[in-house]
Amino acid sequence: MLVGINPGVRSSQCGHHFAGPSNRFWKLLYESRLVPEAIGCEDDDRLHEWGFGVTNLIARPTPGIDTLRPDEYIAGAKILRRKIRRVKPDVVAFVGVTLFRSVFNRRTGQPVSPGLQEERLEGARVFVLPNPSGRNAHFSYAQMLDAFVALRRMLDKPASDGRDLQTAKRPALTTKTRKTRSTHEEHRFAKNSSSS
Repeated sequence: MLVGINPGVRSSQCGHHFAGPSNRFWKLLYESRLVPEAIGCEDDDRLHEWGFGVTNLIARPTPGIDTLRPDEYIAGAKILRRKIRRVKPDVVAFVGVTLFRSVFNRRTGQPVSPGLQEERLEGARVFVLPNPSGRNAHFSYAQMLDAFVALRRMLDKPASDGRDLQTAKRPALTTKTRKTRSTHEEHRFAKNSSSS
């Protein structure tokens, strides 16, 4: 399950995840070989074909995250936990260090490195990816790509309990692909996040 912080203005206008013109999410997915073909934001409903689900912590679109309120983070974390309990993904990949910090109550100054984390969320392993927004000056494109490749490599390995995290087509973030697809479809931007 891929989790973003909230939709940007462009994503809200077109109804697709990671749609900002400077967002490198889709390019990183392809170049890291997490997906086998180059796709764009308009193809976000196809992610389930490769075992991925995508959602946001907060449904309200904003131009940046500075106007998001603390109560939105708290409510969003509760909704996210419910989704994870329902879908049961093996891995939850947070797209952004700030997002990870908010869910796990980490202070801003506390270092967080991209990659697999010690924490678990409702039983799922937790992975942190750099935010691929063009506004993110903390990571170079090469560093972002390294993190996305690390996620793919982790998914290529069997889980510690011996289960294979791969589907016939691509590595899966969840073994419940059908449920993941419904999670994606339920979380279109026009819907109220409290109904998720």
